[in-house]
Amino acid sequence: MPVEPISWQRLLATSVTDPQQLLSRLNLDPSLLAGARAASADFPLRVPEPYLSRIRPGDPADPLLRQVLPLGEELTEHPDFVMDPLGEQDTNARPGIIHKYHGRLLLVVSSGCAVNCRYCFRRHFPYEDNNLSTAEWQQALDYIRQDPTISEVIYSGGDPLAASDKRIAWLTREIAAISHVRRLRVHTRLPVVIPQRVTTELIEALCGTRLPVTMVLHCNHANEIDRPLGEAVRLLRQAGMQLLNQSVLLRGVNDDIDSLVNLSETLGDNGILPYYLHVLDHVKGAQHFHVDDRRAIELAREMLARLPGFLVPRLVRETAGETSKTPLLS
Repeated sequence: MPVEPISWQRLLATSVTDPQQLLSRLNLDPSLLAGARAASADFPLRVPEPYLSRIRPGDPADPLLRQVLPLGEELTEHPDFVMDPLGEQDTNARPGIIHKYHGRLLLVVSSGCAVNCRYCFRRHFPYEDNNLSTAEWQQALDYIRQDPTISEVIYSGGDPLAASDKRIAWLTREIAAISHVRRLRVHTRLPVVIPQRVTTELIEALCGTRLPVTMVLHCNHANEIDRPLGEAVRLLRQAGMQLLNQSVLLRGVNDDIDSLVNLSETLGDNGILPYYLHVLDHVKGAQHFHVDDRRAIELAREMLARLPGFLVPRLVRETAGETSKTPLLS
């Protein structure tokens, strides 16, 4: 008898959240436990099984592990690393909406994530103030209706694909009915960490209206791109989605030219265009991932020398109050 595939909801619900379980599963030094417990008390550990299976056991320097393992270093205070490095609470125009840039806005579709990345710039975001009731969703949609300059709506979070297909389908239909909205963009890491999230129902929920859809994935290392993710991406491309990737330059993860080139090549092999390479946002708790600008620019120049232009992401910084992201390499 064939084995029924495990649903993405089940995979999400059974994610590893206990530091001791993570260390045991991956055969890691028990001396890491005290720091992991302390850091996860501040920002919880969450790693789903499909992502966990790609981490090399016994290797504390594994680039995927580095992104999800809580460390005591996160609790070190640093004056340049703050709770809200992008000033998003000042642009949280109303519950569920972050309106930073002209012509586009973010909808906080879900406060949940499938994985808690230790460098997350929203690790201190007040999600409790952005969980919307039905009436508040209508107010958010009214905000879009009343501003004809908004031509693009971006689903964000948390991770917007942590929401149900029913919620996503309803929201997409409502937005498609607003005549001045021309595009829908989805910023998500969920298909990377749980490829099973890409289902026929999800594709219909996103692609069932007049709006062209761009999905921006978040991969930081080629080891994150396995066969199940490749199959999920193939389904998204077949549905007509444009697929882009944004990554973050992280010390100990991808701050070397071979890792960055391999990431871009592997993305290209799967029909995903590299879009942005972000320097780290200075969020409290992530200072140990910092790569200085000089090194970042050196790496960007080396990528230009080794890759075709369409596989070179733009090296950028996001700064609170600016009208757009700032390129670091002209």
